[in-house]
Formats: sequence, structure tokens, C-alpha cells
Amino acid sequence: MSTSPLSLRLPALLSCLLTGLLTGLLGLPAGALAADPVYPPGSRFGFAPAKEMVVSRRFTGFERQGGGATVSVVELPPQAYKDLTTNFTDENLKSQGLVVKTRQTLTLADGREGLLVSGEQPVEPSTGAPALHKWVFLVSDPTVTGIIIGQTLPAAESDEAMRAMLTSVRVRPALTLDQQVAALPFRVVDTAGFRPVRVLGGNSVLYTDGPKDQMMNLEQPILVLAEAVQPAPSAEQRDAFAKAALYSNQTMKDFAIERSQSFRQNGADWHEIVARAVDVPSGTPVVVSQTIRFQPDGYFRAVGVVRAEDREAMLPRFRKVVDSVTF
Repeated sequence: MSTSPLSLRLPALLSCLLTGLLTGLLGLPAGALAADPVYPPGSRFGFAPAKEMVVSRRFTGFERQGGGATVSVVELPPQAYKDLTTNFTDENLKSQGLVVKTRQTLTLADGREGLLVSGEQPVEPSTGAPALHKWVFLVSDPTVTGIIIGQTLPAAESDEAMRAMLTSVRVRPALTLDQQVAALPFRVVDTAGFRPVRVLGGNSVLYTDGPKDQMMNLEQPILVLAEAVQPAPSAEQRDAFAKAALYSNQTMKDFAIERSQSFRQNGADWHEIVARAVDVPSGTPVVVSQTIRFQPDGYFRAVGVVRAEDREAMLPRFRKVVDSVTF
């Protein structure tokens, strides 16, 4: 359902990090920094955000409500720091679109090591848009590696202010699974016997029913709940949107839709698909249930997958969980 960052090859990871999060950028106003670090939900990395910078609902990090600047955080295992610093050469970064202007190894106030790289990310000349100012800050901790990415439009904020926010970073102890679930932007009132296994990106959670946390060959059913904050499709586009979302799951193939329908429930618009498919790694026939709740500023998506022979027992339980979610 989701790919661990370490399963990505490093060049692909660099590309995703350096070219992503461009939508919604735009301006970090000057202002006093807060005294205490602010932690995005579920994140171990906290900052003293500049004035008017708020925790983002679209990604793990901060953004100015009126646009203009973002600071995003990616968390990786501790051993990733060495590989990243080795590969963050000026040449590699330039191949990913970042023209490096400055580079500095830092020792933070709490003794943690960091590598701060800054420069510009040019955009297509045909767009007429100015180059982005960009900072990439790698932070080492014995238990986690942080990749902190700051982006602003020209003159949206000074280098000094961006540097101050990024280097104010603090790392808190690892959160328990219950704490991560509690920090999600939604609540599951009735788990229907499922248990959470892991929280992903601060906005999604994986549930299962069974003793194993690592599931091979779909030995146990899985249910993923996630919230996305981005423009929702119009009513006439929702069926195509839902099918495209279903087909985008590359761990399954040979989809055969049994039911695809829109409905209204509890004052919200929903779309639900039930389909047969084949699990690619194991070749196991499965049944997929996808339910999407459309909201004014985004949508909530639930995807349950179960072996075909267990569908009658599991599909009603998937739906019971979805129906209990509150926002």
C-alpha cells in the first residue's frame, strides 16, 4: 500500500525530495521566532517557526497560510545519514535541479551533527516563474535521520531567517504507536477488531487483524486509512478519480470491478468500489474495498485488502471501521 523510504534507490529519493512540494509554495514573512519548538503531528522534528508559518495539513512540516514558503521534514533510519551526506555532492544535487551556492557542516546546540546546503532551483524559462531559493538540511541523531527542506520565492524571506528556523530544529524521543495514532487528523471510533501496525507520513495508518506486523503474501487482511488535503474532484469526475486511485496500486493487478457507486451519508459525498484483483508478489487472488469520503478541502480514503476466500467475513468489518471515522 505504501513504500518504505529505504526501499527507494537513493537517486530516486533525491529526485523526489528536490522536485517535490512546489505546489503551494510562497513566502515566509519576517518575524520573531517562538521560544518552544513546534512539532508537526507525529513528527520527531520540531522547530521555532517564523511568524505566520503554521503546521501544514498537506505534508509533514510548515507553510505560510498565504503561500510563499514551506519547510518540510522527511524521517529516515539513522544509518541513512552517512549515505545521504556521501551522495549530496554538488554534482548530484545539480543533476536533480539544485544549484548549490553554500555548504556547511554544523554542530547544533544539542550536539547533533548536520549538513546544510543552500542554493537555487531553476524552473522552466517558459513559465516565467522565478527560481526558488532552497535549503536542504540533513540532521543526524542516533535514532533517526532528518531531511529538512526549506523553499521560498525570491525576497519572501532572508537567508538569515530561513537558516534560523531550520537550525532551531530539535529532535524528541520516538513516539509510541498510540501517540502517533492520536496525532492523526482523524479518529477511528470503532476498530472492529483490527489493530494499528504503523503510522505513515502523519496522515495515514495501517491496520491489520492477526499477530504479525510484517505481512507476506497477504497472510492477514490489511486496511489503510489516509487523509489528503488537496483539491477534490468535481462530482462528475469522482468515479474516474476513484478508479484511477484504485488502479494506481502497483502491488496488485488484473482488477475486475464488481461494484462502483457514489452515495451520500452523514452530510458527505462518498464513493465506494469493491473489486477482485491479484496480489503481484504472491499471485494470491484478493478482494479490494476502496471507500473515499470527499471533503471541501480534500478527501479521506480507505483501502482494505483481503484474500478472496475471506471476503465475506472481512468486507463488513472494513466498512464498520470506515463508518466510525470522525474528523
